[in-house]
Amino acid sequence: MGFFNSILSKLGIGSAEAATENPAAPSAAVETAPTDAAAIAVVDVVAQLEERAAANAQKLNWRTSIVDLLKLLDIDSSFAARKALAGELSCPAELMADSAQMNMWLHKTVLARIAENGGNVPADLLSE
Repeated sequence: MGFFNSILSKLGIGSAEAATENPAAPSAAVETAPTDAAAIAVVDVVAQLEERAAANAQKLNWRTSIVDLLKLLDIDSSFAARKALAGELSCPAELMADSAQMNMWLHKTVLARIAENGGNVPADLLSE
């Protein structure tokens, strides 16, 4: 399983099995799991992440930080892990050389890909 797939899995996106692993995922995600190949269950990503943030002792700003987003999902947020994720998502080489630029690209791209895979991500988080 790829790094990005683990993000989707933590959010309960992609399969009924992944949705049942996350107790914060809405039950509708399980009920609407692919009976029709064209149907994609919509998962309220913001609600899940806000709930996780409220329960976390650290003050994490997942809305702007890829590191904080990964921490909320209990996924390795180290530089090496972020670089691997950026490579998996085809980050341009010129951005990979600058960690700040890579992180900004990665945050935007991860949220966009979550939305493409059935995550309900507000437009304001996708256009930053």
